[in-house]
Amino acid sequence: MNSSRPNLSRALQRLEANPVVQKIVHFAEEFGWWRVVAIPILAVLTVWVLVDIAVDKPAANSQPATDATSVQTSQQAAEEEPEETGPDPAEVDAAVAAVTNALPAGGAFSDGGDGTFRPVGTPGQDVGEGREVIVRYSVEVENGIDTTPYGGDTAFATMVDATLADPRGWTKDNRYKFVHVPADSRPDTRIQLTSLSTAAELCGAELETETSCHTSITGESTVLLNEARWVRGALPFEGDLGNYRQYLINHEFGHAIGYAEHQACGGDKELAPVMMQQTLSLNNAELLKLSPEEVYPDEDITCNPNPWPYPQTQ
Repeated sequence: MNSSRPNLSRALQRLEANPVVQKIVHFAEEFGWWRVVAIPILAVLTVWVLVDIAVDKPAANSQPATDATSVQTSQQAAEEEPEETGPDPAEVDAAVAAVTNALPAGGAFSDGGDGTFRPVGTPGQDVGEGREVIVRYSVEVENGIDTTPYGGDTAFATMVDATLADPRGWTKDNRYKFVHVPADSRPDTRIQLTSLSTAAELCGAELETETSCHTSITGESTVLLNEARWVRGALPFEGDLGNYRQYLINHEFGHAIGYAEHQACGGDKELAPVMMQQTLSLNNAELLKLSPEEVYPDEDITCNPNPWPYPQTQ
């Protein structure tokens, strides 16, 4: 310990003799020691701020990620997305006109109904051996529709029952059983003859091509059979109203029991699948033009009309 004191004294003497130290002491005696401490600190802070600005400054074309930018970006995205719009009665009128113009010539049909339905026919039919899928259905006609020109309410219900009971129909698949029940007994599916305007409302914007449909928009599984088509048929069926009505029932009821997808024509001059959109065309290429999002290939082949799921059944 004692030997280190002379060394410390000599070091202090050399430090005091250093010209730089002498200038610092002189500066402190003239301006105060606090400046000696403050100036280096300020210099360091200045350098730090300049470096920080240089690092964080955005490029001229960049956009800072601020909350304001996020709000602006969200607003721009919202503006780019299509806005939902409510139903337009003018669109329904246009759709009705389009369907009317596409109908074959024939008898008169109702301009519109009141949106309520009456039960028709006699419940009780029980067809099919199935136990896997049992469908309880009712048969109804929209109030405002006069069925007298084509046999009355009973004739319509009889055609529905007979079509669903036919061995060429869906019950050929032994999974299925169909039971005609009263309309007030909470059926699984309602089969309803509807006016053109009601079908336009419930079947949606594509009415000009889809004149009948299966829908759940009513809150229930509902098969909507458009009266205009029931009376006039469709051009591909060449005036065969009986076959067309059976096709209409089987096609839409097929959707109701789970056959959601449409099917293309399988071969030129072959019978069309019942789930092909035969109301519109029997040609794959024509159907592709009408509905590019559908299953139809770009093939110029044409099927023959067919109302049955299993037409070869005897």
